[in-house]
Amino acid sequence: MNVFVFCIETIPDLDGGRRLYGLDGLSDKEVANIIFHKRRQETGNEFLPLHLHRIVAISAAVHTREQFSVCSLGNENADEAELVKCFFSDVSKHTPTIVSWNGRAFDLPILQYRALIHGVQAPRYWEVGDDDDNFSRNNYLDRHHTRHTDLMDVMSGYESQAVAPLEQIAALLGLPAKMGLSSAMVWERFQAGDLAGIRNNCETDVLNIYLVYLRFEFIRGHLNPSDYSAECDRVRKTLGDEAKPHLLEYLQAWKS
Repeated sequence: MNVFVFCIETIPDLDGGRRLYGLDGLSDKEVANIIFHKRRQETGNEFLPLHLHRIVAISAAVHTREQFSVCSLGNENADEAELVKCFFSDVSKHTPTIVSWNGRAFDLPILQYRALIHGVQAPRYWEVGDDDDNFSRNNYLDRHHTRHTDLMDVMSGYESQAVAPLEQIAALLGLPAKMGLSSAMVWERFQAGDLAGIRNNCETDVLNIYLVYLRFEFIRGHLNPSDYSAECDRVRKTLGDEAKPHLLEYLQAWKS
């Protein structure tokens, strides 16, 4: 099982806002206030359209036959183009099953737009069978294929009225559910210069997605009870061995 579970954190794309709305010469704060105001007028809330999100963190929980790991791609000094390149390079190099929660409606469209903006090539990700016939039957783009498993999509039966928030599903499974940041909080943390905190938060989110995925694999019979327990123990051991404060905090909350 070669699995790449991922999650992104975003902030407003201020440069994009300047281009779209003719806001050159204004400060970041002024641009942000204007694009949020425009969005409130359009929709009644400040959730920006996906093409106006800028990625500041991508975290992954990676499972191979040999190991499990959780990390954030790139380093704190990496720009958005480098983060997007890292994501698609990992997909191209290993062709894993990628797993998300709401990735089809949020994470992947944003990654695709940002790849378009930065000119990041990802031929393996976009493959649908033209060069590799295996991808005609199972690729990353088809909603019902399994190279990308969007757990929220699958568990809701592809019905919008049946979707559930990740934090609530995590809580129902006894996982830490109150460690995540809202989109507004991510923007506040970024303005305060706390990129490390944003990356750490993204890693705890991706842990929840991975552990929900293990339960999903169990209920559909891909893991037997002993294998499921062993995989959970492997995650616990990894978090303990890493000994990073945010991972130890997660581990302690999971144990309780």
